[in-house]
Amino acid sequence: MNEADVIKILKKKLGFSDNSIEKLKKFHNHLLEYNKRYNLISKSTESSVWLRHILDSAQIIRFLDLKKVNNIADFGTGGGFPGIIIAIYNDNASFHVKLYEKSPVKRDFLINVKNKLNIKNLSIENNVYEKQIIADVIVARAFKKLNEIIKISREIVKKPHKIVVLKGKSAQLEINNVSLDSNYSYNLENSITDYDSKIIIVEAK
Repeated sequence: MNEADVIKILKKKLGFSDNSIEKLKKFHNHLLEYNKRYNLISKSTESSVWLRHILDSAQIIRFLDLKKVNNIADFGTGGGFPGIIIAIYNDNASFHVKLYEKSPVKRDFLINVKNKLNIKNLSIENNVYEKQIIADVIVARAFKKLNEIIKISREIVKKPHKIVVLKGKSAQLEINNVSLDSNYSYNLENSITDYDSKIIIVEAK
């Protein structure tokens, strides 16, 4: 699937505007330029960023009610996935995405992208273990195992929230290794970018 194919899906199936697509193109270019010096993404995926990283991140928008969601926290965002993609998609002034990334190099890249693309509804933090995080939804991709993400959310998010995690073949095994009480429920959804990958959606009451 090439760039044009991905853009068609982003616009027709996920509702990305022309303005959002232009920002994604600029983000794509910044990412590849920065990746020449720093390891933001695997070199082996540079030729397929639109599919492997942008669309893979964007697909979770299907499971977010962005008319009701005001705050999203992206744990271990790395090169900005999926948080920056969501922030670009929804530039509503009342909507905010907070990216958590411990690597100073990656944080510098994220701050640079935020400023160059003028993404106003985005902030970057280095410590996911704050005393309390205000979030309606927690998203994560290539972060920690599901049981660890749920443990973190249980400790620092004090209100009902949703957890949306992009996972590979390990998804069902990770679910099996989590003891969910009556305050939690989950769904397992198919990825549109990889047959073997899944999206885990946990509802925390």
